[in-house]
Amino acid sequence: MSEHGSADGTEGPPSAPVAPDGWLEERHLERFRTDEEFSAFYRSTIRPLVGFLINHGAAATLAADIAQDTMTKAYKRWTELHEPRGWVHTVAARALARTIASVEEDLVEQVPEPTALLARPDALAEWETRYDALPLLHSLPPRQRQILAWTLAGYTPSDIADQLCISPETVRGNLAKARRAAVAYLAQREVER
Repeated sequence: MSEHGSADGTEGPPSAPVAPDGWLEERHLERFRTDEEFSAFYRSTIRPLVGFLINHGAAATLAADIAQDTMTKAYKRWTELHEPRGWVHTVAARALARTIASVEEDLVEQVPEPTALLARPDALAEWETRYDALPLLHSLPPRQRQILAWTLAGYTPSDIADQLCISPETVRGNLAKARRAAVAYLAQREVER
């Protein structure tokens, strides 16, 4: 019998652990459900979370590391999280802010090894080519870049205000300034062409 086979010899996906008497042990079943739920969340959230951090100004490798660390923390607290998507975005943004604030120079002698989140080092250049917004985002002041990154991640001004603990008016004001800067940036690009 293969490791994924069942007792009757048929092939199939692995199943939840079964107690000797044939009944599923409740705690194993609950753990199995939690793992399945978190796995689905992870698959649907990890790449957008990395993009969110890149939009904040992180290098791709740093964004991937922070996103992975954040997901590890989310898994450990999974049963406590009521809004996991907002939680991981907030935790990741704060981790990036702490990293930027530490201002320690990290010298790199070689190109980092590829990861599942950044398949190959040249994939970043392809990604940046497809997303012309990165130069615009990097040209914005930090607060405007932060708010625009949250907006691009699908959050409303009210949601952003709640996550960043600022007023909705501050969010809307910074978003309006970022949009004006985007219009000016795109107009300048047209002139340069």
